[in-house]
Amino acid sequence: MGRGAFVLPMQAAPEMSSSDLVVLLPSAVERIRALRQEFGNPDGALRLRIIAGGCSGMQYRIDFAETPRKGDVIVERDDVKVFVDPKSLTYLKGSNLDYWEDLLGGGFKIVNPNAKSTCSCGVSFTV
Repeated sequence: MGRGAFVLPMQAAPEMSSSDLVVLLPSAVERIRALRQEFGNPDGALRLRIIAGGCSGMQYRIDFAETPRKGDVIVERDDVKVFVDPKSLTYLKGSNLDYWEDLLGGGFKIVNPNAKSTCSCGVSFTV
């Protein structure tokens, strides 16, 4: 599946437009591929979710996952998958998942059009 493609396992897919999904940018796709190699799991994926916490009230949580959970939306780009639960997707609609690196390190970055404000580190936000 190409950019913005998705699958809902074990249930009928509701009508969703690409603006309802998280877009995986090329740098994030490459980093997820590298993580699969590091973890020795060629079929692994990321799980992206929103949890309560952080200095702004909500924060992003990104974990490596082997399989989707029941009801997860599966966002795909090329051979890479990201699992997002429906509740988190309501806060992530239209977001971009990116990856950046500099001399001090790197990390995934979420550009979220739904966030009204973010903390200075960009990990937590309010809607």
